[in-house]
Amino acid sequence: MAGCMELTRDMLRSPVDLTVEETDLDFSLAKEIADDHVRRHWKDPMLLAWFDGKSGAFSPQVECCDEAKPAWLVYAESRGGDVVIDINREEYVFVYRSECL
Repeated sequence: MAGCMELTRDMLRSPVDLTVEETDLDFSLAKEIADDHVRRHWKDPMLLAWFDGKSGAFSPQVECCDEAKPAWLVYAESRGGDVVIDINREEYVFVYRSECL
């Protein structure tokens, strides 16, 4: 990850693990799956940050500001990110702010 630390599982707060066996799983499909799941279980979810483990890409593109976690994850958590969808053990990670239904 450009100038930032590598994501490890222990950095994620209570992740919701999803296993997807699609052989053609890419970022777009992973995001669609995560969005569908979070909409079914939480009210008004807002995607705050994501990580694509295949490419190493992440958003938002923020400067590293914490030595314990990647900056994109710190960004999401500091803005109320309370739902973490982890697809295929950190292959894709999506962090949302939401209210429980």
